[in-house]
Amino acid sequence: MMRKTRAAGILALGTTVALVAAGCSGGNEARSDGDVTMTFWHNSTTGPGKAYWQDTVAAFEAANPGVTIEVQSIQNEDMDGKLQTALNSGDAPDIFMARGGGKLADVVEAGQIMDLTDTIDEGTRAAVGDAGLSAFTVDGAIYGMPTAILPGGIFYSQDLFADAGVTETPTTVDELNDVVADLKAADITPIALGAKDAWPAAHWFYFFALRECSQETLEAAATSRSFDDGCWLAAGENLQALAETEPFQDGYLTATAQQGAGSSAGLLANHQAAMELMGAWNPGVIAGLTPDEQPLQDLGWFPFPATDSGDGEPGAFMGGVDGYSCFVEAPPECAQFLNFFMQTEYQENYAEAFVTLPANKEAQGVVTDPALQSVLEAYNEAPYVSVWLDTLYGQNVGNALNAGVVEMLAGDGDPQSIVEAVDAAAAME
Repeated sequence: MMRKTRAAGILALGTTVALVAAGCSGGNEARSDGDVTMTFWHNSTTGPGKAYWQDTVAAFEAANPGVTIEVQSIQNEDMDGKLQTALNSGDAPDIFMARGGGKLADVVEAGQIMDLTDTIDEGTRAAVGDAGLSAFTVDGAIYGMPTAILPGGIFYSQDLFADAGVTETPTTVDELNDVVADLKAADITPIALGAKDAWPAAHWFYFFALRECSQETLEAAATSRSFDDGCWLAAGENLQALAETEPFQDGYLTATAQQGAGSSAGLLANHQAAMELMGAWNPGVIAGLTPDEQPLQDLGWFPFPATDSGDGEPGAFMGGVDGYSCFVEAPPECAQFLNFFMQTEYQENYAEAFVTLPANKEAQGVVTDPALQSVLEAYNEAPYVSVWLDTLYGQNVGNALNAGVVEMLAGDGDPQSIVEAVDAAAAME
């Protein structure tokens, strides 16, 4: 059983059961004028993802006369800051993105989010299953609806690997170093990195920590807020050693992750770099950045390689669960909307629009992208899955961790300074 507490960050979402259609119309609690208006923030600013939410909102409004949802698209990298400001001001959107872990627990503790436990209908519970809902569970209560599972790993260009004579994907860090050397010898940039956004650089530290630290250590730190176990320092040393091989593109410290052709995703989309460590949303982002705005035909994927030492299991995964929550003062129609978009039709449309993995196995039947199929196959065999560390440990510790990694890569810190920064941030909570 998963611990449903502030530390509920270790997920096992591979056991989701079949989806049953969930109906939502009717039952509105009208305001004095008989109408209900809600605000909705999401992070899909362009393309099919933005269109998906427009169409889904329109369908919900049609099924619920008198209900209006005002939609605002916010760039992903700006979402956390704007949402936190809005929550603290008491003027938050009725419907907003949530990703579980310590960040969710902080919002719950502040009394800023709606308890959805008794509003989730049986069809939705069957669609998602206890494992999926546990990502948004704090102290036994449910505060969000998962829409997608987003495990991480390394996406790569099969064509560029072939150009460099690489015939097998690496399974160990030593083999990854060999691939980096082969790509550099072929005058191909090995790894794209958008370090300006901080979290993409920190992902490398996260995965090294996943390999070095045991599951118990990862979970324990979420409550103890202590990072004195030697595995944390080892993770930084592993990343430092990788960086010393100079695998990243020129100017990676000022590059963004997902915005335009010069971003790390854009470099992979246009065959300007061979690899990128990213979550399972990446194929959709990459598709929007190719010259024809279509999925990258040679895109492949492999799990983060194993290290020579450490207590983490080689097959363990790290990733996120995207979902949506309701502001504590939102009307009842907010919970109805969350149930609405979990119907089979909308979950399948979501998977196709975002080129991603929906939060239930029934809808996963529409996943045709080869890279995502590889992700799903490995994910379903994982011994355990941790959420991203900046999600697991909350905003203050997460921000300190992300900033510490970038400082080290910029030459302004070292592995020890990452640990010290995280410990200092935890001590201030």
